[in-house]
Amino acid sequence: MSKIGKLPVAIPAGVTVTVSGNTVAVKGPKGELKQDFASDVKVEVKDNEVVVDVLKDTKQANAFHGLYRNLIHNMVVGVTTGFTKTLVITGVGYRAEVQGKILMLNLGFSNDIFVTIPEGLTVTADAQGKVAISGIDKQLVGEFSAQIRKLRMPEPYKGKGIRYDNEVIRRKVGKTGVK
Repeated sequence: MSKIGKLPVAIPAGVTVTVSGNTVAVKGPKGELKQDFASDVKVEVKDNEVVVDVLKDTKQANAFHGLYRNLIHNMVVGVTTGFTKTLVITGVGYRAEVQGKILMLNLGFSNDIFVTIPEGLTVTADAQGKVAISGIDKQLVGEFSAQIRKLRMPEPYKGKGIRYDNEVIRRKVGKTGVK
């Protein structure tokens, strides 16, 4: 049994969780999320808590036990408070701008980069080079922010590029003059 899978997921007020077949649907003030789960686990709603149990005692079922418990927990947190990732753009002339459903990035290349913002995400950019990506689906927020970061990874010598707000870039010492 998984240590994480044993923990029940508390359902806050204003959130409804329904299980039908092999699908869990979570509806809250910010929206609705659905997740299919494997037949190796059983999901039940009891006393304002969601409980995930293992039906078979196999290594795969034990892995699914903790996985689906955490996915359901992330769904409950997403529909109540949501998730946000902040990216910081560092470099001379580097900037970001949101135009409708398009994120326009100037990252020192010869042309600007235009990225379409996926449905269900909200992106804001300010003049200090901070881009905030928020939404109710944790996986979608993380995936989109990783795609944006990949466009210009932070480099270790000057620190230029796109990094997460809480990320620390280990700086390297450049070449020294030979005497």
